[in-house]
Amino acid sequence: MQTRSATKKIALAIVIGLSFFALSLSVFNATQASLLGLIALMVTLWTNEGLPLGVVSLLPIVLFPSFSILSTSNTTVNYANPIIFLFFGGFLLAIAVEKTELHRWVTEKMFAIFPSTPKGIIFSLTITSGLLSSLLSNTTTTLLLISIALFITQDIRLKMRFALAIAYGASVGGILTPIGTPPNLILLGFMQKSGMEAISFLQWMVMVAPLVFMMFFVVASLLSIGVKDIDISIKNENKALNTEQKKVLWLIGGVILLLLLNAPLKPYWSGLGLNENIILLSAGLMLFAPPFGTLDWMEDKAKIPFRIMFLFGAGFSIAAAFSATGLADEVASYLIAITQLHPVLIILSVAMLITFTTEITSNTALISVMLPVIYAVSQQSGIDAVLFMMVATVCASYAFMLPIATPPNAVAMSSGAVSVKDMARYGVVFNFIGIFLIAMIAEFFWKGFL
Repeated sequence: MQTRSATKKIALAIVIGLSFFALSLSVFNATQASLLGLIALMVTLWTNEGLPLGVVSLLPIVLFPSFSILSTSNTTVNYANPIIFLFFGGFLLAIAVEKTELHRWVTEKMFAIFPSTPKGIIFSLTITSGLLSSLLSNTTTTLLLISIALFITQDIRLKMRFALAIAYGASVGGILTPIGTPPNLILLGFMQKSGMEAISFLQWMVMVAPLVFMMFFVVASLLSIGVKDIDISIKNENKALNTEQKKVLWLIGGVILLLLLNAPLKPYWSGLGLNENIILLSAGLMLFAPPFGTLDWMEDKAKIPFRIMFLFGAGFSIAAAFSATGLADEVASYLIAITQLHPVLIILSVAMLITFTTEITSNTALISVMLPVIYAVSQQSGIDAVLFMMVATVCASYAFMLPIATPPNAVAMSSGAVSVKDMARYGVVFNFIGIFLIAMIAEFFWKGFL
């Protein structure tokens, strides 16, 4: 039965891919049409899980050379993009946090800040999930917190809101740092490859922090409506940090301090000039060596998300193929008309397009496709490329409506406390609020930085 279901999903993906190929032949050349068909095939397989995520993510290495889109060497080089090793180092830190159970200590400290009421707990879960997700995988964060939150109460209304607070908090919090979610890293990788000035770790955080904390407040406030009458109590163990937890906490604190010192604040401070990829990777590798010894390769290698690293490679390969085939310029020529609108309307258009498209597609694949297009539009029209690519990248994390949109949503659904109807009902509201907020912040705040 399982094999038959997988076969149907793969067949559906092939049909959709062929349909995109046939439809695009009338507008684009054969190579560009082939690329669109292959992207449709892979996005469908990512979405319906017809094949494992890691397997689909390796398909460009086989398919792009086969259809004369990119050579094998030009495809595989994207799987060694420096940004991938930034993520690798960050995830080693995440594994150490989980292994030492440092996340439980952090969660308890967050709970202690807020009152033990339904509203207080919803706020604490949203912010805790968001802040952890800014450094750790949003999937890992959601899984770790869901297991704690669902035992706080037996009330089904609260369980649903707690689960959504964690999932939505993780999605929003991933925006806060460059390593918080794959689209952020893909943007930095694209800027680096295009010869654009990189956005530093600190500059990124300063730019997006107002948006992130406003969204935290919006998410927690709306989820808190209608639960005031429910009684609840929280027990804190107040355990002291053990030696292993202290080591990991000191290392993470040192990395954050080094990243802050490395960030230039022109004209006052030019930074240390260190490579952020090396900083994160070095910190992750140090966990295997004395005096840490927190991680053991034989024991912990299974937790390293190689499939996500392959997903990065696929995303970078798609972006490279868009540029190499000229498809980015072709699509840009059709989008150039919106550049005649007022800048705020252009931002709203881009935000709306990305936000609702990411509900049904992989945000990694979507941003990989759209960044070359937005860059090509900016080259032709003179609009600020970095500003609009930032808007698109942030909106790729605005996946609040559907369980297939992002792993945190899927985890929340798997808890049994959330229905598709509940998620869609809250999600569509958060989508529109998020679009409005990012348009205002991009127009009146980000322009001062870019």
